[in-house]
Amino acid sequence: MEVKIEPEWKEVLSDEFEKPYFIQLTDFVRNEYASTTVYPPAGLIFNAFNHCPFNRVKVVLLGQDPYHEPGEAHGLCFSVQDGVRFPPSLQNIFKEIYADIGVAIPSSGNLTRWADQGVLLLNATLTVRAHAAGSHQKRGWETFTDAVINRLAVHRTNIVYILWGAYAQNKGAIIDPTQNLVLKSPHPSPLSASRGFFGNHHFSHANAYLIQNGLQAVEW
Repeated sequence: MEVKIEPEWKEVLSDEFEKPYFIQLTDFVRNEYASTTVYPPAGLIFNAFNHCPFNRVKVVLLGQDPYHEPGEAHGLCFSVQDGVRFPPSLQNIFKEIYADIGVAIPSSGNLTRWADQGVLLLNATLTVRAHAAGSHQKRGWETFTDAVINRLAVHRTNIVYILWGAYAQNKGAIIDPTQNLVLKSPHPSPLSASRGFFGNHHFSHANAYLIQNGLQAVEW
């Protein structure tokens, strides 16, 4: 099956694309795009991978579901396209970055610049129907993104995994914390941010670990 994805990822995940669940998932997603409004735009489904090749991954940030309103989702978790108002979780992420390392809150919520530095901004589910949060869950995307994490866990070390909230922490449970840095805290959503997301210092911890392992810090 032909999947348009960055070449390193295509090679690492090649067997996944032939599995029955992925073929069924592809049929479902194609039908959804043909019959209703789905986000992100079809050409950006694998945007996180295309900006962050397998061998350049330094940080993995796990999200759950793409944004489901117009103009927001573009294939990178927590990120919105230029000119779009910051969703509450992203606003809290920027507040924590400012408190942690003093980087001013940017004018755009587009996190492509993180992805281009080796931050894999991975949602567990890569597509969603407009105005219907979670509408493409349990269709096969979670199996695919579990395989992504598995390949990184098996073939790469010294990666920073940032796991906010119980969902991400469960999904990242296979990561070996002796071979990587695993950072956990509550989710940045307004419901939980004040219970330990604020003050988690994940951005400074991530950069300290990268530098310690001879890698370039991320310009958050």
